[in-house]
Amino acid sequence: MIQEISYKEGQMTKDPRMMTADERAMWQRQCAQDARDYLFSIGQPSVYKRPDGHTVAEYKDGTVQIVR
Repeated sequence: MIQEISYKEGQMTKDPRMMTADERAMWQRQCAQDARDYLFSIGQPSVYKRPDGHTVAEYKDGTVQIVR
């Protein structure tokens, strides 16, 4: 049986092109936090590249594993 896929679409309150630098920085931080929270909620790690060049997987319990 094929399960129907549902999509949730958000609505921005302000166009990023019209934001001040401070508003844009805050919006970007919030987007990153929302993505991290979502990944943790479905049991997946947040995978990203650190400034030192290592790719790491960060888990909800705080464990950080170097991937490469």
